[in-house]
This record gives sequence, structure tokens and C-alpha cells, in this order.
Amino acid sequence: MASTNDLKNGMVLKLDGGQLWSVVEFQHVKPGKGPAFVRTKLKNVLSGKVVDKTFNAGVKVETANIDRRDMQFSYMDGEYFVFMDMETYDQLMVSKAAVGNAANFLIEGFTASVAQHEGEVLYVELPAAVELTIQHTDPGVQGDRSTGGTKPATLETGHEIQVPLFITTGEKIKVDTRTSDYLGRVNS
Repeated sequence: MASTNDLKNGMVLKLDGGQLWSVVEFQHVKPGKGPAFVRTKLKNVLSGKVVDKTFNAGVKVETANIDRRDMQFSYMDGEYFVFMDMETYDQLMVSKAAVGNAANFLIEGFTASVAQHEGEVLYVELPAAVELTIQHTDPGVQGDRSTGGTKPATLETGHEIQVPLFITTGEKIKVDTRTSDYLGRVNS
């Protein structure tokens, strides 16, 4: 249990019958008249839904212990992603639903942060940007600006993103894992 006065960004609360909500923003408000309160923006850990919620100042809220560990992606086993704990070498099978969009950027050997609560995997979080190789892209045609100077390219994971016309097959690029945006070339 924690007080609403102790809220911090990233803290995970257990509300509404056991649902897990992560604190995205919080603001202590002391109006000129009436009691103080805390205005928060909460994100549902499983669904990603964001809601605004107001608490009276000093009210007790239940916190959830989230175990975040850096694990290395090993391989796919049917519908499951197999991660290995780098300290204990234990293997953990994670469902596609828990991996979510991170699956578009996972290749063997990548390290990701795996969040668990009471033994259940909640989500897999990648760094903000990863370096991947272009598996295939058509050559850019000079003068073709109907697409704003970009063309589709398939990454080594099979995920398709938009890249500038000068990028060629086999090049290593940096990709934003949150938006699938091209961030630049990687100089070897």
C-alpha cells in the first residue's frame, strides 16, 4: 500500500478489482477552497488504455510489485517466444499477446525487458531504437516523389517499414520500436 502523495511516474497500481494501471502522469492540486487532490493519467498495463483518474490527497492505494528483468530472446517455439534470463539461464516462454508489437523487431540475441507480476508475463519492452538489416527493398527510382521520397522495405524480422529512396538491400538501419519509423543508417 502507498499513499497518493507518494505516486511516481512508472509506479504500478492495483485498482478496480485487481487491474494493473501504470502511472503515466500525476499532479498534486491544492485548490484555494476545499481539500487537496491528486490528478493522474493511468495506463492499463495489459490493454494499453489510458484514463484520467482523480484521488483525494493522502488516500491509500494498492501498489503491485512488477518484476522487470533483462532477458535475451532465444528462439520461437510455435506460438511462443522463448527468452533466457541472463543471470540464471532459466528459459521463459512468452505468448504472442504478451510480446505484442515488440515481435516486429525481435531477432535472436536481442535483449528485452520482460515485466512479470505474480509469475504472469505482462509485457515485453524493447529499447526505444534497434539496429536491423534491410532484407529486401526495391531500388529507389530518381524522380519518383509520389510517395514523399520513401519506399517500403522489409526488415530481417519480416516487418515492413518506410525508408528513404537511397536505402538499399543489406544495409543496417536504426528503427524506432514505438512507431516503426526509420531513424538513420548505422555506420559499420
